[in-house]
Amino acid sequence: MYSFDEIIERRGTNALNTDGFRGYIFHAGPEKVFPFKDEEFVRMWVADMEFAVAPEIIEALHERVDRRIFGYTGVYDDEYYNAFSKWCADHYGWSFPKEQLCITPGIIPALYQLAETLCTKDEKVLINTPAYGYFAHAAEYAGVDILTSPLKKKADGTFELDFEDFERKCADPSCKLVFWCNPHNPTGRMWTEEELRRAGGIMAKYNLWIVSDEIHCDLIRCGRRHIPMASVMPDYPKLITCMAPSKTFNLAGLAFSNIIIRDEHLRMRFKDRDKLFGMVNPMSLTAAKAAYEKGGAWHEELKAYLDENFAFVKAYLAEHLPKAVMYIPEATYLAWVDLGRCLPDVPDLPDFFANKAGVLLEGGNSLFVGNAAGYIRLNLAMPRSIIKTGLDRMISSIEDF
Repeated sequence: MYSFDEIIERRGTNALNTDGFRGYIFHAGPEKVFPFKDEEFVRMWVADMEFAVAPEIIEALHERVDRRIFGYTGVYDDEYYNAFSKWCADHYGWSFPKEQLCITPGIIPALYQLAETLCTKDEKVLINTPAYGYFAHAAEYAGVDILTSPLKKKADGTFELDFEDFERKCADPSCKLVFWCNPHNPTGRMWTEEELRRAGGIMAKYNLWIVSDEIHCDLIRCGRRHIPMASVMPDYPKLITCMAPSKTFNLAGLAFSNIIIRDEHLRMRFKDRDKLFGMVNPMSLTAAKAAYEKGGAWHEELKAYLDENFAFVKAYLAEHLPKAVMYIPEATYLAWVDLGRCLPDVPDLPDFFANKAGVLLEGGNSLFVGNAAGYIRLNLAMPRSIIKTGLDRMISSIEDF
C-alpha cells in the first residue's frame, strides 16, 4: 500500500541530513572540503528517515493548514492524550494517568532540563556505553560529570549489560541520575523483561532517578513487543519515561515529544522551567495526533521494509566483507557494525568513509561516548537502492585502502 522505494530530494529544505553534516560529524564549517560534492554523498548518518511521511499525516496537516490561523497553541483537551495512550495500550500493554504527560519540543531538551533540575554540581549521571552522545552533552550542559558502565561485547556482535559493573556505578555516592536507553542506541538491544527487572531493582536499591529514553520503542523487528521500564517498575516514583512520534513517523523536524513524569513535585518543576510555557506548534500537535490515530498501517509496513533492509545488509556484508561483525538488532533502524578487523589502523572511520567513499556515517568513541572504537552506525531507513550504493562504495574504499 505504501512505497518505501521512492527517492525524495531533500536538499534545499535546510535539512540537517543534507546541509548540517560538517558541523555535526566533523565539528567543522564550510571550509572543510571533501573529494566529493555535497550532492554526491550517500547519507547514512543522522537518525531520520529518507521515507515520505504517511499520507494520513500529510492529509491531517493539509486540513489544519486550511484552517488558516496558526495562533498560540497548547494541549487543552484530551484528544491527544487519548490518541497517544491508546497507542501505548495497544502496542505495549501499558497505561499512565493523563496528568503525568508533559509535552516538550524534543527528548534532547528534556534530557538537558532534567539533568539540570535533578543534579547538583557534585553529583553525576550514569550511562551505559556505547551511548547516545546527547546523554553526555546533557550532563555537560548541567555542569555535572558522567559515570559510564560499558556494555559487554559478545563475539556474535550482540551486547549485554554488565550488571556487576552497573551496580558498582549505581552505588557510587555521587550517582544521582541514570539515563537509561530502552531500546538501546546505538546497539539496538531490546532489553528483556528479566534484564529490565534486574536493572530496575539495582537503580531502585540506590534510590536513583531514572530517565528512560524509549524513543526507538516502535522501531522494532516484526513480531516483537516493546516493554516499557514503567511497566516493570509500576510503583517506582522516581521514573521518567520519554517517547515521541518523531522517530517512529519521521517527524523529527516538527519537534514534539512525550515526557511522562510520575513525581508530582518534579513534574511541577519541569513545567515551571518550560521556556515555552506550555505552548506547542499547532502543526506538530496535529501531526502527532494523526500519527497515533491513523499511522498504524504505515508503521507496520515500515517495520517490514526495515526488516528486509537489515537482512539485505547482513547478507551483503557476509559476502563482501566477512570480517565485519554485524547482528540484526531487535530494534531501531540503525546497524551497529564492528569494522575493527577490517580497518584496524584507521582511527577516524567517519572521516575515512567521507573522504574515501563519499559515504556519511557516524561511529567511534567521539560520537558515542566510549566503548565504540572500530564501530560505525549505519542508518538503514532509506530505499534499498541507496543502501546498496553506499555499501558498494564502502567496500571499494576498504579494498583500495
